Amino acid sequence: MSLQTTAGSTGGVPSAAPIVLERAAVRSWKPPIGLGIFAVLALLLFTIGHREGSATFRLSTDSDVIQLPPIIANVQLVTIVAIVLLFLIAALSAVRSYRAEKTPAWLIGIYAFVLLAAFLTWAAAGAFIPIPGLLVGAVGLSVPLVFGALGGVISERVGVVNVAIEGQLLAGAFVSAVVASITQNPFLGLLGAIVAGVLVSFVLATFSIKYIVDQVIVGVVLNVLVVGLTSFLFSKVLAPNAELLNSPPRFPRLPIPILGEIPIIGPVLFRQTIIVYLVYIAVAVVWFALFKTKWGLRLRAVGEHPQAADTVGINVNRTRFWNVSLAGAIAGLGGAYFTLSSVGAFNKEMTAGAGFIALAAVIFGRWDPIRATFAALLFGFASNLQNVLSIIGSPVPSEFMLMLPYIVTIFAVAGLVGQVRGPAASGKPYIKS
Repeated sequence: MSLQTTAGSTGGVPSAAPIVLERAAVRSWKPPIGLGIFAVLALLLFTIGHREGSATFRLSTDSDVIQLPPIIANVQLVTIVAIVLLFLIAALSAVRSYRAEKTPAWLIGIYAFVLLAAFLTWAAAGAFIPIPGLLVGAVGLSVPLVFGALGGVISERVGVVNVAIEGQLLAGAFVSAVVASITQNPFLGLLGAIVAGVLVSFVLATFSIKYIVDQVIVGVVLNVLVVGLTSFLFSKVLAPNAELLNSPPRFPRLPIPILGEIPIIGPVLFRQTIIVYLVYIAVAVVWFALFKTKWGLRLRAVGEHPQAADTVGINVNRTRFWNVSLAGAIAGLGGAYFTLSSVGAFNKEMTAGAGFIALAAVIFGRWDPIRATFAALLFGFASNLQNVLSIIGSPVPSEFMLMLPYIVTIFAVAGLVGQVRGPAASGKPYIKS
């Protein structure tokens, strides 16, 4: 930035010309470098692992009223066109960076779609991929991640780092299985999951807000505690009495008329269980409440500048306490999905790190409910993709496929997010002076 002034004389008094401020050009080469690296990796993969033939993408299920014809893609043609497009987009991103312009999100989206389409075509050479099945599985794996991410957004927006999402999910899964098994009512199991999530977050809030214990340490300890407690109770109580305590009824799928018949979208979004429909509502409600209501304004004020919030009469610690509890209730719903909709019974450590991936979705989504939801969907898609590619006999080593969801998580948080600023007071206890 440069500062320019000129001096003249008016009646013997020096006068200064208006100050002209020029903003220095800031060039970020991170996007073009990242896109270029992936373009080179794609070129090496498609060249060294050369494959011939065609891949078939099925767009409809047998139960669809409207049947779409499958897409048959020539592997060589698709991969060549994709490589050209990838390098062109990387070059365009480099030009924009040279001009000190940002690479737009829609351009990165096109790049990701081209790369994914080419990879799926290459991996499915001589086989077929059911697109509705791939997407349905992705949504199913994303549901607990979305609930966990929403809880994480609320908690961190109010100023408390919620590392205990894993424990809240696992506690919700355990209690929902037991309550639903005893009562044979999945709705009561859902209520039990909410209570379990609140109890875990209650402990987090008490130690981190009231006793000012490091929030990350409390979250890690809670995760270990819940894992150990549920594993012990599963081995000593649930397993010997599985018929009574670990046989919960599952929510049936409830297709929505007309919407459920839309090709591709219908089976994916509108032939789901009530918990999946709840996640649609939760995302909309949390976003609206966070950015369009007085409650959301107070919550964000406490997370950004608690001293200022205190001066206008907001009870900072009480606001944090109850909103952290609300975050736990939402995460507990995600745990209920495992036992009441997906698996149908509780197993040891069945969340398998979903809470930590949900926490990564919070960061990747920049503490925004909508963005965090899309991040969770991305991670869920990566998890289901490794399942589908393993079934069709992909040439990619199985060990790499198992690592795929976590590689995507690390790359998304470390590679795509870059430098972002979370809520200013997140993780910092507030002591009223």
